[in-house]
Amino acid sequence: MNKLPFHNNRVMQDRRSVCIFLPNDDSLNIIINVKILCQELLVQVCDLLRLKDCHLFGLSVIQNNEHVYMDLAQKLYKYCPKEWKKEASKGIDQFGPPMIIHFRVQYYVENGRLISDRTARYYYYWHLRKQVLHSQCVLREEAYFLLTAFALQADLGDFKRNKHYGKYFEPEAYFPAWVVAKRGKDYILKHVPNMHKDQFALTASEAHLKYIKEAVRLDDVAVHYYRLYKDKREVEASLTLGLTTRGIQIFQNLDEEKQLLYDFPWTNVGKLVFVGKKFEILPDGLPSARKLIYYTGCPLRSRHLLQLLSSSHRLYMNLQPVLRQVRRLEENE
Repeated sequence: MNKLPFHNNRVMQDRRSVCIFLPNDDSLNIIINVKILCQELLVQVCDLLRLKDCHLFGLSVIQNNEHVYMDLAQKLYKYCPKEWKKEASKGIDQFGPPMIIHFRVQYYVENGRLISDRTARYYYYWHLRKQVLHSQCVLREEAYFLLTAFALQADLGDFKRNKHYGKYFEPEAYFPAWVVAKRGKDYILKHVPNMHKDQFALTASEAHLKYIKEAVRLDDVAVHYYRLYKDKREVEASLTLGLTTRGIQIFQNLDEEKQLLYDFPWTNVGKLVFVGKKFEILPDGLPSARKLIYYTGCPLRSRHLLQLLSSSHRLYMNLQPVLRQVRRLEENE
């Protein structure tokens, strides 16, 4: 059978390779059309993962060390590197380097029972696992030991004396580095097995639920962080915006630490305004209510932040009645 010369095959010339990084360190390699909508790619990823409930997840690219979540109504090439967009495929096995995309949690919820699909809950759990490794809640050290016990039950099942002894898990895969440095691996490997044993008979799904509930109680786990500038002339960002399950936080950056300046629950955020690079928060119902003005550095970041904050606020408001119902169920149990 005669083959058409490849350069005449417009369909293949419009194909590109993407590599989707997943929260559990797996990845998906997909060949897609360069003009695909972000929404279509997300649907493909969810289908491949057999994930029915994907409304808490999004696709992101890393720009300047920040995750920029894609607007699902946009075409994928809006977020791609210029070389990737230009690179014409030279044959079905000769696609250029893939575009790196992250499939991750875009919207945090404070209770895993709000995630009905077990596969979605599994990936949500894994996203939090990664967040916990960077957590710095030094006054809540015991929480990391409890989280590890839940995670071991989820990952390995019931504690078995003939199987789970010695170094049967890597402390660095479950604890932030500062806890491992402070306590030492021997201490962790000595004390965690008894806590793992206490979770006997918990199913993986139940252990995921317990992990999620405990992890989101740590102040810096279920949060998206974005740089902010105090004025438009600043080169290094002196502020950080934290988007939490409950609202917006503003931090002052001090060396390696962040000092909390403002904590606005969604009920106290009257209005958010982005004009070009300028970002304004108008607090609502506070005695000292005043307009807070910051800068994002570029209009594209402003647009991204406004979209993320608005949709997070909308989801928070929509979930409140369901969350109240879940809490009542838990109290009855």
